[in-house]
Formats: sequence, C-alpha cells, structure tokens
Amino acid sequence: MCSFRECLRVQRWDDHRYYHHSRINQSLHLVSAMTFVCAYVVAFKDPAVAALLGWLLAMTTRQIGHIVFEPKTYDVINHATHEFKEAIKVGYNLKRKAVLLTIWALSPLLLWWDPTLLHTLRPPRSFGDFWRNVGYLWLALGGAGLAFRTLQLFLIRDVKTGLVWATKILTDPFHDIKLYYRAPGYLLRGEMFEPAPS
Repeated sequence: MCSFRECLRVQRWDDHRYYHHSRINQSLHLVSAMTFVCAYVVAFKDPAVAALLGWLLAMTTRQIGHIVFEPKTYDVINHATHEFKEAIKVGYNLKRKAVLLTIWALSPLLLWWDPTLLHTLRPPRSFGDFWRNVGYLWLALGGAGLAFRTLQLFLIRDVKTGLVWATKILTDPFHDIKLYYRAPGYLLRGEMFEPAPS
C-alpha cells in the first residue's frame, strides 16, 4: 500500500516515462499546460471561455503530441510494446481518448439539434452566443469525463487509485510546466527524444 502522495508520484512517473519520450510532444505539453493554467484563471470570471480555451487549444495541442509525435513502436528504453502501455494506462489511454475526443467533436451537433439543450442554456442570439453555449457544453463534458473515469477506477481498481488519478489530471498543467519547460531548448539543440535515464 502506497501513500496518496507516493501513488501520485508513481502515476505521474508512469505517464511520463511511457508517453512522453518525444521532445516535440513535451513542448506541445508545455503549451497545453500553460494554456490550461490560463483557463483555470479565466474560469473564475468566464467558465465558458475557459472551456473553449481548454478544449480548443490546450487539449488539441496535448493530444496532437501523443497521436502524431509519440512513437507507437517497441519502447526500447522501457522494454514495452505499445499494446502493453495501453493496457496498463490508468487514465485515458489512446483508445479511450479517441472515444472522448469523438464525443467532444460531435457534441456541438446537440446544440444544432436543440440550441437550449433541453432548456439548460439560453437561446443563442448570435454566433458568439452559440460558441458560449458550446463552451458550457464542453465544460460539462470535461467534468463528466473526469467523473466517469474516476468512478470507473473506483470500481475496477479502488477509491484511492481513482482519487489519485483525478488529482493528477487536475494538477497536470502545473506539473507539466515544471517537467517540460526545458523541452523547447532541447529541441532547438536538435534533441528529438529524451535520452534514457543513466
């Protein structure tokens, strides 16, 4: 049994070592993390705009890094196949992310079908109002995605694993800035992948 803090450290380390070899991916995570921190601040004043920032800029740069720039071949450093890494991923592995991102991309169609989303939103009077409603919808989707996986982890693992993962997700932007702030410099020096730890 590990303490909460130790379990958090292990989840963060596993996430980094298995899914963040590429310096391009790390640099995109830095951009994503800084955007998420801005979105956290903006959320106090305008949650809809914060959700638009989070999904359109922060989440897309983060996922492009994983999907496009992170190797899917045998991971020599960790002696692991892509299939192994996907199977042990605590949170959203690439398959689960694909489902979440598909729901995200298609969700504005709900507002085309019902602009008030069953009278939970104000009817849009302009294109800006429509996007504000999309922001509220995406805010709810982000919360639902976090809650769903946390509860799922409660059932398939244990409560601590779920709470640790939720904490990791909410604090990832701050941790990623600390972890990846040097990645653009490494890229400029021509280092495309993080070297194996000595």
